[in-house]
Amino acid sequence: MSEQSTRTVERALILLANVCEQGSASLADASRAAGLAPSTALRLLRTLEASGFVRRDDEGSYRAGSRLMQLGAQALGHESLIDICHDEMVGLEEATGESVYLSVEGHAASALYISIIEGSHSVRHANWVGRTIPLAGSAAGLVLGGETPHAGFVIVERGIERDVTALAAPITAAGRIVAAISILVPSYRLTEKSAQQCGVLLATAARRLSAGLTNGTAL
Repeated sequence: MSEQSTRTVERALILLANVCEQGSASLADASRAAGLAPSTALRLLRTLEASGFVRRDDEGSYRAGSRLMQLGAQALGHESLIDICHDEMVGLEEATGESVYLSVEGHAASALYISIIEGSHSVRHANWVGRTIPLAGSAAGLVLGGETPHAGFVIVERGIERDVTALAAPITAAGRIVAAISILVPSYRLTEKSAQQCGVLLATAARRLSAGLTNGTAL
């Protein structure tokens, strides 16, 4: 890599770090903090935005983007978030017999499955860890998008898969949604009563996990 290319990468990383540290930064603030001309900062930020590493909010300020969140969740999740959620996920599987997933927001309006505890039924949801699903039309997507009702969980029938019902609840840390915990069930096996029972178990587990994260577990 040429010296010029190295310098460009360094400048982009400085901008990215500044946006993450500030939480939200205008073009003027970002360029000033990085010691760059606004035109240079804008060019680099547009490149980062196109790659999903930053995004522009309604006010025109830059924030951390979904691609950065995905990579961070993968890096931390495989070491901490998955470990933190493991026992609760096992408990949910033992209580329901169904497959339990952990997902985070991915790139390009998607949810990324990062962990599973497979169900014990002979007919169960297959392992989708590492796959992404659209945020739109999915239980995990609704939860990650902050659309969880007062009950604390959502139920989506025939969303991503026609023969599967998905239930999901949000996991938060300091008021921010960091993941979704889900139960995926073949629809023929789920009644209205059992769906509500699963939802309550799921929401309760999610609240316990959120309390633990907010009270000091680092993410």
